[in-house]
Amino acid sequence: MEEAPEHGKFAVNFTEKSVVKAANPLPKPQRLTLSNLDLLSGRFPVTYFYFYHNPEKVCFSSIMESLKSSLAETLSYYYPFAGQIVQNPSTNEPEIICDDNGALVVEGHANISLKKLDFYNLDQFLQGKLVSLNTGFPLQVQVTRYSCGGISITFTFDHALGDASAFGKFLVSWSEIAQRKPISCTPDHRRNLLARCPPTYHPSLDQTFVKCTIEEIINIPTTRILLKRLYHIDVSSINRLQQLACASGNKRTKIEAFSAYVWKIMVTAIDERHQKCKMGWLVDGRGRVHGAEDLMSNYIGNVLSVAVAEATIAELKQGSISDVASNVHDSISKVTNEAHFLDLIDWIECHRPGLMLSSIVLGRGGPALVLSSGRRFPVAELDFGFGGPVLGTVCTTVEKIGVGYMNQRPSARNDGSWTVSAILWPELAAALESDSIFLPMSASLLRL
Repeated sequence: MEEAPEHGKFAVNFTEKSVVKAANPLPKPQRLTLSNLDLLSGRFPVTYFYFYHNPEKVCFSSIMESLKSSLAETLSYYYPFAGQIVQNPSTNEPEIICDDNGALVVEGHANISLKKLDFYNLDQFLQGKLVSLNTGFPLQVQVTRYSCGGISITFTFDHALGDASAFGKFLVSWSEIAQRKPISCTPDHRRNLLARCPPTYHPSLDQTFVKCTIEEIINIPTTRILLKRLYHIDVSSINRLQQLACASGNKRTKIEAFSAYVWKIMVTAIDERHQKCKMGWLVDGRGRVHGAEDLMSNYIGNVLSVAVAEATIAELKQGSISDVASNVHDSISKVTNEAHFLDLIDWIECHRPGLMLSSIVLGRGGPALVLSSGRRFPVAELDFGFGGPVLGTVCTTVEKIGVGYMNQRPSARNDGSWTVSAILWPELAAALESDSIFLPMSASLLRL
């Protein structure tokens, strides 16, 4: 029986690095200009973690050969992902050179089994073990083999390539190709979200978004330690929260109910000198820009905005889950429409060139937490030919962020439960874990 390594002894031995290029590259390089909404992404790296039990014990060399060959074919369809992101000296803005520079693939061997991993503490995954970063490659993949024969795959994307919807399409296409299935998505790389002429926008956007420098992003004020944690939220807890949120007779979504619960817990874990606090939500504009959703369902790029709500500490403490969920619903509803996204595209146009972010992410305006919902993101279905995953989640290597952050994904159980990755200050983590809803992720919860 394998002995558990001492605390802090989890290690990965990197054995090979290779560059995978498209099987059928473009005849000649293309220059892809980023859309206005791409310029709002902040260029943050985004990493997705998937863990596989590998029940058939497919040998690692066969897995690597299959992953590389199917990735090469996938890059033929998603050619910007094999390009380079460079600064255009004329516009002083980034752009993608689609030159088939390739994607970086790193192979590693871990010294422990999957069941010995501390899945709760995401920091240990990020500290040079399961995420390899090389700024020369917008797409980087690390495949790690564990002593039990299990596998983890981490995919790191530059946010200029797209958002969660775009990355989900890429990953599904890759898994379909790996299984020798026809791909279900024909990617749209046009980046055709253009400003109106003349551009015009609602003045409220000046409070929600700001123009900033790379120095301001690098030096985001962080007065607190931030912990990166992973939780399991059982389907029974989600349903119970939704019932509470709908108690007044109004229909509320599971995310609205969950947000209300988190916001009420949050006010118990902030400095008493604050009288107000904020919560934000990332909102996908697909289906809201250019009419019907199917017109943009395969759009590869960023189509995100941020909804922000503010409330007093007293309102949040005294209000019921139903009351707070109404505030959440009203705030998100202000953003889930075409007028908002057209205004946002125009706001960015009026502030170019340069970087832009939502002010809440920069930590301006007091304590806040941002929630990203990935209810449609592929998890259980991401099979590359050696079985489905036991876990799929997301996190970032970014060290400084001005807010607490949560990212919800479906559980690989496919039973309605959720996996929530979080970046939290210690007091908030403790407050959330004092209840029975946020369950620290563990090998037993993953049924390893």
